[in-house]
Amino acid sequence: MLSDWLDAQRDNDAGWTPVSTAALAGVTLFAAWCAWFAHTSERWVHVLDGANLAFHEAGHPIFGLLIPPLAVWGGTLGQLVFPAVATVAFARRRHTASAVCGGVWFGENLWNIARYMADARAQVLPLVGGGEHDWTHILGGAGLLDHDTTLAAVVRFVGWIVVLAALGFGTLRWHLDRDA
Repeated sequence: MLSDWLDAQRDNDAGWTPVSTAALAGVTLFAAWCAWFAHTSERWVHVLDGANLAFHEAGHPIFGLLIPPLAVWGGTLGQLVFPAVATVAFARRRHTASAVCGGVWFGENLWNIARYMADARAQVLPLVGGGEHDWTHILGGAGLLDHDTTLAAVVRFVGWIVVLAALGFGTLRWHLDRDA
């Protein structure tokens, strides 16, 4: 039964770039590196979260110009749009390892967003320019401020699902490529 399903995947997914063992190991190490830094000490993935912060800050004016009520959401949307676009672009080109990296990046951003959400009441994270806390405003306006840490835990969990699904897809493609 599993072999029939794998044969169907092989037939339907032709055209994906092959994934070598080294590429899969590299992507897995990247995911482990992200998970380690996102869940220990300062919860900051060096270099990657610097870029994510730039996308976050760029999202406020971009979304604010397009749809003014979304300005406060723009940071979070900016953080998610960039890795989503990268992932979709790589997937459309059927570049397996790059699409998996994009999926890991998207999931890592969810961990980062969860950290920011969980800080909505405590407000101890340093903010760029000392501005208003996005998630205090968003959750407060929705009457959900008292649930900041619970909602953050859900977002963090979804981030794990995304990262594991991306790695699962990469592993499936690796397996299919080995059997081809």
